[in-house]
Amino acid sequence: MSKTVSLISALLCTFIWGTTFIAQDTGMDNIGPFTFNSVRFFVGFLAIVPLAFLFEAKKFKFEFELDFKTFVILSFLIGLSLFLGSALQQVALLYTDVANAAFFTIFYVPMVPIIIFLFKKKSIHWSVWPSVVLCLIGGYLLTNFHDATVRLGDTLVVLGALFWSTHIIFTGIIVTKYNLPLTLGAIQTLIVAFFSFVIGFIYEEFVIENILNELDSILYAGILSGGFAFVLQIYAQKNITPAPAAIIFSLEGVFATVAAWFLLNQMLGLNNLIGCFFIMSGVLLSQLLPLIKKKFKNKLYKIKPRQLLFYKEQKYLMKIYLGNVKKILLLDKKIKKIKL
Repeated sequence: MSKTVSLISALLCTFIWGTTFIAQDTGMDNIGPFTFNSVRFFVGFLAIVPLAFLFEAKKFKFEFELDFKTFVILSFLIGLSLFLGSALQQVALLYTDVANAAFFTIFYVPMVPIIIFLFKKKSIHWSVWPSVVLCLIGGYLLTNFHDATVRLGDTLVVLGALFWSTHIIFTGIIVTKYNLPLTLGAIQTLIVAFFSFVIGFIYEEFVIENILNELDSILYAGILSGGFAFVLQIYAQKNITPAPAAIIFSLEGVFATVAAWFLLNQMLGLNNLIGCFFIMSGVLLSQLLPLIKKKFKNKLYKIKPRQLLFYKEQKYLMKIYLGNVKKILLLDKKIKKIKL
C-alpha cells in the first residue's frame, strides 16, 4: 500500500469521525451512553465481520503461524483503549457541552508523541512539535472554548484523550506485524460492544423501543464510524507513524464544524475559520517537512549505479581481506604454542 492511499484513508476516516459527532450527541436523546455504544459498535461489527472472512480468512494461517499470542494481546489492548476512549467521551457529553468535549478530545495530539518519546525512547521528527501547537491553537479557536467554562465532565474527556492516544499507538504497532485490517477492525468493535453492553446492562435500561427511536444515529455512527472508519484508520497507519497520524486525525474538529454549519445551520465565525486554517497548517507541516528533508538528503547523497557497484565490490574484498588477516593471526598463535 502506498503513502498516498494511507493519506486518503486517514482523511476519509477523519471526515466520518467529524460528521459522526452530531449523531453521537443526538443519539442519546432516549438512551444511555453505554446502550448507545454497545448497539453502535455491534452494528459496526456486523458490517465488518463478513468482509473479514471473505477477504482475510485465507491469510489467518500465514499471519498467525509465527506469533498468535502477540496479535491477541495487541488486539485486546486496542479494543480496550477504544472502549475506554469512546465510553469516556460519550458519558462526558452528558456533563459538558460539545465545545468543551471537542477541544479537550484534541489533547490526544500532543499525548501521542509524548508517550512515544517517554516509553519507546524513539526519536520524533522535529516538525511534529510545531504541528501539535498549531493543532491545539486551531482546536481552541474552532470550538469557541473561550466562551465556555471548565466542568467536571471535562476531566472525563481529557482521560478519554489519553486512551485515544494509546489506541493510535497500539494500532501503529500491530499494523507493522500483521496484515489483517478488517479482522482487527471486527475484533476491536466486538470488544467495545461487549464491555459497553455489560456496563449498560447493569446501570442503564435496554428498551428496544427507545433504541429504535435512535436508529438513524446508531446506523450512521455504527456502520460508518464504529465500523469502516476504524478500519480506514488501520489502513492509514500502515504508512503513517502514530505522531503524524494523530495530527491528521485532528482534522476531525474541522469536519465536525463544517458538518454543523451544513446540517444544523450553525454560523461559522472568524475564529472558527482561523481555527480550521491553523489545524490544516499543522497537518500540512507534519507531512511536507519530512518529505522535503528526505528529498534534499537523497540529492545530497545520490550515488550513481556504477559507483554503488564499485563500493559493493570494495566492501566484499575488504571482508575477504579481514577474514584472511584473522586466519593468519590464529595460525601465528598456533605456531607460537607449538614452539613453546
